[in-house]
Amino acid sequence: MAAVVGTEDLRRPAGFVVLTLAVALCYYAAGRLGLMRELVVEGAVFTPIWPPTGVAVACLLFLGLRCAPGIALGALLVIMSLTSLRPVVIGNLVGNTAAPVCAYLLLRRVGFRKDLARLRDGLALVFLGALTAMLVSATVGVGLLLLTDRLGAHSFWPVWLAWWVGDAMGVLLVTPVLLMLFAMRRPLDLSRWKEATGLALSACVLVPLATRSSVSLLFLVYPLLIWAALRFQLAGSMLCALFTSVLATVAATDSVGPFEGLTRIEVMIKLQAFNGTMALTALLLSAVITEQRNTRRSVERACQELVEVLEHLTAGEAPPGRPAKDPED
Repeated sequence: MAAVVGTEDLRRPAGFVVLTLAVALCYYAAGRLGLMRELVVEGAVFTPIWPPTGVAVACLLFLGLRCAPGIALGALLVIMSLTSLRPVVIGNLVGNTAAPVCAYLLLRRVGFRKDLARLRDGLALVFLGALTAMLVSATVGVGLLLLTDRLGAHSFWPVWLAWWVGDAMGVLLVTPVLLMLFAMRRPLDLSRWKEATGLALSACVLVPLATRSSVSLLFLVYPLLIWAALRFQLAGSMLCALFTSVLATVAATDSVGPFEGLTRIEVMIKLQAFNGTMALTALLLSAVITEQRNTRRSVERACQELVEVLEHLTAGEAPPGRPAKDPED
């Protein structure tokens, strides 16, 4: 008995270490991807989409607060890859860890469901998980820059806005995709593979055209989002939105297409406005469609059960699941 207890005690710390390292590695990898494309606002460098926030929120939703040390370790690795260890690093570490934890606590408070099958879940992820919780990391990060005289007071709000929107975009674009991948059932339903292939090919043609053309054609992506949401719900719409956002970010950082000739502030505003409206459209539209389809299935199931009950009553039999009534009673 003592040997068994000892083995379990050893497994629990080992499992926690493995979980922490896995989450930290995912966070760090997402951070390195995010750092591949940067914009400069008021002398401060920021990423238009910060994927680690989306990874962190998704991990918390599936694993709970026990993965918070892994998030902190991953944030430390990302920060240390950019700068040396200083007191301000600790503040950024706290802000980058506290923001996803706040998002998780707020979402759990309102009964958030990870399948995003209800409109209220989509709204909660947007307004609580992304827009509200990410205020923490943006305020802490930019506030530390201001306190350490690395940022002028006149630049606070532009840099704060860029930081906040970048973190929020990570939650809006990355978290739904990860939730979808974690919940994916196997074997996959390939009954509409031809339509899915057509949608993918259309996206590969229209999205580069919209994001690289000097003519303003960004509106071309919205019919694709609607098509993806109507036919493939969250899986189609969010993958399409993420693909479009990545290509738009590449075009913006290269100052080509619809972003050519704009100032850095104008590029930031145009890119983030486009990414934000696209992510909101994809997420909320797919949530509405999924909710309506689930409601219709529930109504159809209830109608079918009612028909079966009426058929049994007409035939003089007891409805399914109910004992037959004794005629002497």
